[in-house]
Amino acid sequence: MRLILALFLLVATPLRAEIDITPVTSPSGLEAWLVEERSIPFIAVDLIFEGGATLDPENALGATALMAALLNEGAGEMDAQGFAIATEDLAARFSFDAGRDTVTVSAQFLTETAPEAIALLNSALTQPRFDEDALERVRAQMVASLRRDALDPNTIASRAFAEAAYPGHPYARPSEGTSDSVAALTRDDLIAAHEGAIARDRVHIGVAGDIDAATLAPLLDALFEGVPEAGAPIPGRAEFAAEPGITRVPFDGPQSVIAFGHRGIPRDDPDFLTAFVVNEIVGGGRFGTRLMRELREERGLTYGVGAFLASGFLGESYQGRLSASNADVGQVVELIRAEWQKLVAEGVTADELDRIKTYLTGAYPLRFDGNGAIAGIMASMQFQGFGIDYVNERNALIDAVTLEQANAIAQRLYQPDALRFVIVGQPEGIN
Repeated sequence: MRLILALFLLVATPLRAEIDITPVTSPSGLEAWLVEERSIPFIAVDLIFEGGATLDPENALGATALMAALLNEGAGEMDAQGFAIATEDLAARFSFDAGRDTVTVSAQFLTETAPEAIALLNSALTQPRFDEDALERVRAQMVASLRRDALDPNTIASRAFAEAAYPGHPYARPSEGTSDSVAALTRDDLIAAHEGAIARDRVHIGVAGDIDAATLAPLLDALFEGVPEAGAPIPGRAEFAAEPGITRVPFDGPQSVIAFGHRGIPRDDPDFLTAFVVNEIVGGGRFGTRLMRELREERGLTYGVGAFLASGFLGESYQGRLSASNADVGQVVELIRAEWQKLVAEGVTADELDRIKTYLTGAYPLRFDGNGAIAGIMASMQFQGFGIDYVNERNALIDAVTLEQANAIAQRLYQPDALRFVIVGQPEGIN
């Protein structure tokens, strides 16, 4: 199915991702975006609930992450084994995850068993058991993972940068908590996290597959029967507050991990797509981008480097990551600053802009490689505030970016004097 759809998109519309999206409203008022795909009798549903780990109280960090990990571990009258058997009997697949800003639910099931699969998924959303044996088993897995992360220089760098960027805000905290905070969570903490995160007032729904709007509408109400109307209040904005300079975090090893960045650009800014295009020229993480050419191809200072627009639901930043030999860190920092200064002074070239447009528009259709991917994109588009026509207009919008617009946003976004570096390791050449 995925291969067939990808080939169709490449042959029929090599530079466009033509997707026919139907808005669906259930009898109770739930809204979803649907892409009908009748070639194979299965359906994919993706749910994105706003809030995520930002809803965790200070004394229960990691509660939302642990709660989401347990939604597959029994519901209603079924314990973990019974829920797994019921899911297998329906040939269905459910997955649950929590991040900084969201709780996500992905489901895939056969058309002929859609009512039964929807009922089973509803039980996970409304009647999770949080049985002690399942809780302790999943908790132990999370604690072990968090202990490994605490020794990972990449994780240390990301957390230190977040603490510098958003002091006092939930964005400064680790989304999955710490090994100590997760070890101390109670069943009551998980019940509170579930009540706060799973609610109708914050959900975005994407559906793709063998179903039409008339059939889907009542199934949406069945899926959300018993789900509360409102959840916990979502925190306020996260304003970027990191001052320029360098933070060193000692860590033994031959290399240092470097996280760097400064203030970003909101996703609803009219120039966001232009900023996205320019970032792909500068730090897209592929050979030929400016940072890769400067730091790896010409000097061999790193295996890879990338930069990205970290546009969260509550706040935004512009960040980059790489690893380098301790002896080269000082040179790397100065080269990054110099690249920022060059971009502001000279901008990008017409050739760079043309090449990145060709890459971005040509690669876009490959994202739509199956019902599961499409359902996820439909939910994500709503969460990010894109209009229903964005998927079919996106490539034309990228093609329309002019060199003047690209260089205007380069001068606005890139701030060489505002760069904050967090270096985890034993760097040399750093004051």
